[in-house]
Amino acid sequence: MIHNPKVKIHTDIGDLIVTLYADKAPVTVSNFLNYVQQKRFNNSTIFRIVTESNAEQPEDANTKIQVIQAGLPPEHPLLLPPIIHESTKDSGLSHTHGTISMARFEPGSADGSFFFSVGDQLELDYGGKRYSDGLGFAAFGRITDGIDALTSIFEQAEPQEYLKNEITIKSIALI
Repeated sequence: MIHNPKVKIHTDIGDLIVTLYADKAPVTVSNFLNYVQQKRFNNSTIFRIVTESNAEQPEDANTKIQVIQAGLPPEHPLLLPPIIHESTKDSGLSHTHGTISMARFEPGSADGSFFFSVGDQLELDYGGKRYSDGLGFAAFGRITDGIDALTSIFEQAEPQEYLKNEITIKSIALI
């Protein structure tokens, strides 16, 4: 049986305890843990909060979402090489409230940026309509404690998706 590790995400607003499903998304969890163990997420930020009212629709996006995006933004110097795409079709996971998933542009482009689903975001699953490729995003864990902190973070949304007042992630550590 594969061990599903837990991490503590310590932010300015509160802490999130996240169980990572290594048994369902081994490549994605391994990638995330590489960032954690190398402390690449320490002093990173929550830099994007997408709500129904501030959502900017990418050209190929077909549905609105509600997510909180964090980690390292594109072009950040601490990014590691991208990983293969582990879809929810393969993992059996779904983008329900509190799910952690990898951000991506194209399949196979996920690296050091992740997001949390706020509410059920099933259009982010395999076959969903968020992107026209229908491949969805790579869910790899779920908040198991601290969902109230997620709500408090979501309440920091601004009129635009990308935050002017980013929220600091002080650290992410295995527990």
